[in-house]
Amino acid sequence: MKYGKTQSVSLTRLVMTLFLFLFWLSGTVFAAEYPQDIRPVPEGDLTGKVVILHTNDVHGAIAGYAKLATLRDTLEKRGAEVILADAGDFSQGEVEVNMSKGLDAINLMNAAGYTLATLGNHEFDFGYETLRENLKEAEFPVLCANVYENGSPILAPGYVYPAKSGLKIGFLGLETEESKTKAKPTLTVGLTFYGGDDMDRLASEEAEDLRKEGADVVIALTHLGVNVESAEGKNRSLDLWKNSTGIDFLIDGHSHTVMTAGPAGEPIQSTGTKFQYIGVLVIGPDGKIEDHYLVETEPLPADESSPVFAAAQKIEDRVNAEYEVKIAESEVEFTGEKEANRKGETNNGDLSTDAMLWHILKDPDALQVPADHVLAILNGGGLRAGIEPGDVTKKDIKDVHPFSNTLVVLYVKGEDILEVLEASTFCTPEPIGGYPQTAGIQFSVDTTKPYDKGKMYPGSTYYGPKSIRRVTIKNINGKPFSPEDTYAVAVNDFQASGGDTYFAFAGKDGFDTGIMIDEVLISYIQEELGGRLTKEKYGATRGDAEIITADSKTAETE
Repeated sequence: MKYGKTQSVSLTRLVMTLFLFLFWLSGTVFAAEYPQDIRPVPEGDLTGKVVILHTNDVHGAIAGYAKLATLRDTLEKRGAEVILADAGDFSQGEVEVNMSKGLDAINLMNAAGYTLATLGNHEFDFGYETLRENLKEAEFPVLCANVYENGSPILAPGYVYPAKSGLKIGFLGLETEESKTKAKPTLTVGLTFYGGDDMDRLASEEAEDLRKEGADVVIALTHLGVNVESAEGKNRSLDLWKNSTGIDFLIDGHSHTVMTAGPAGEPIQSTGTKFQYIGVLVIGPDGKIEDHYLVETEPLPADESSPVFAAAQKIEDRVNAEYEVKIAESEVEFTGEKEANRKGETNNGDLSTDAMLWHILKDPDALQVPADHVLAILNGGGLRAGIEPGDVTKKDIKDVHPFSNTLVVLYVKGEDILEVLEASTFCTPEPIGGYPQTAGIQFSVDTTKPYDKGKMYPGSTYYGPKSIRRVTIKNINGKPFSPEDTYAVAVNDFQASGGDTYFAFAGKDGFDTGIMIDEVLISYIQEELGGRLTKEKYGATRGDAEIITADSKTAETE
């Protein structure tokens, strides 16, 4: 059975797209502000209405599922027919779901009564085979129209939901093409992720098929986001809206954006991350979208007698027994804010790369290069949480590094390090998941110079640099840098396999320690720091990276 857009594009939609030039000027994409319509729980009679409650990027924040179920029950008592939908990244993030490699997330979604979902890039973090096994347990359809294996989509591309009123609501699912590098590339071998024009075509075709099956309205569940780094490949939800046909509304995820519309009024809604909000979409009996907005999740009650609450509590109890063990005390707050870790040096990045460097230098004789040629680079997107002042638990550290990545040592030429730094800061000061947090190196990024875009990396959505324009390496461990020298670089196995913007590191000689990054960090804190994270050492960033902007250049000349 096919699962799938209005047959024509409205005049309003065409007008909206004219404003997208605001994102593009001389090849530069600028950040935008996104409308946020936040309201209380809807009141009054909802008889005859279909209400879609949607989530995205839950990332293991399992306490929210009971609140979502309570909100669903409340709206049903007011006469609404309620659909629960998720736009991806439900199976990875916190220890609560990582312990089961994502299966517990699906079990909780079953308990909450989800109607359907699509995939996020982090659904592949435990490997495609694990994902396939987990999805066998899902009691709801998971849709994906643009990921293929052996010439066919790996999941149903769309689904027609038959409402009790006779209304038919078409849904299609879309996954970011960036999954092929946002997840460890070796975990998605054999899969083809379609993005850009191909994704637009597949979405348009599926929407048309859904309409042929009688869909009165078509909703796209998209894990695309609005990140600036995704603009080059036309992989944002904004690009999909502009370049596809037949979709009435997009429920989006991936960039963790809180939005109820695009900057030019595009009908795209996203709830942030970790149940910050629950999205509400109201469809009338005639199939028209009557309203849409967000509801703040934190104030919502959770029915503690519900099976959803009980299932979540059982998982929490198991996690607490294993992970709520104090390992240190902190005098400072370590930055957990997503954009901060992806656009510049942070004390969180300093701490983790210090630990990586410390670990591989414990036995310097085991390395092929002298100690002054050893450094650490960690992609900022790998830092998923901060650390609060006070007691630090094993769970706190696991939340910072939830992906079970292992510590890898690579032997690379200096020119490879230059390429990686240039590619991983191509859009800085705009955030990018590959942004290099470092130890043992000092470098600068001149953001006033354009990125010299070369060829697209194979199997990637990123372009390598044709030349090194923006990055200057000042020194390695205080010594002059040489592009011809061989260096030992501590990275995680995601970077070592060419993930994100680290293609230049793929296939290099080295070795995998087999030790997970979170375990390395725990050992460093306990053994090297004596269990104390002090203001003296981590109250401010170390100064590894200098981000040069037009404003900073002006200040220097004044």
